Amino acid sequence: MRHLVVAAVLGGMLAAPAFAQETERYRLERTDTGFVRMDITTGQMSVCEEQSGQLVCRTSTDERVAYEERIDDLERRVEALERQAGAGSDDGTRALPSEEEFERSLGYMRRFFQNFFDIVEGWEKDLRTPEEAPDRT
Repeated sequence: MRHLVVAAVLGGMLAAPAFAQETERYRLERTDTGFVRMDITTGQMSVCEEQSGQLVCRTSTDERVAYEERIDDLERRVEALERQAGAGSDDGTRALPSEEEFERSLGYMRRFFQNFFDIVEGWEKDLRTPEEAPDRT
């Protein structure tokens, strides 16, 4: 039980700076119809009303338009990438590489593995004990 209390106190202490940081980020100003919340970091403002004991905030029209424009831009980019990835096939699946691309890739793999095995072989030579080392005389 004592450990549980200590854990709860420590958890509260760790969460307090994050909560304080978040509450300092916004400034609320009372208006005739509710509140205006300003994000001190970005300057964005939201209109807030108290409903059923909770503060409900709506983004401004400008922010909403900016979000919608960003979403539209991202959708266009995704469509362009999907067209690019599906180029050369009707069903949207990626086409197989050409013979030249395949051979070039195999060449890269062969060089990689040959160099890798050369490195391992060098390490094995360095790790041999004097009894295993070949006679150099």
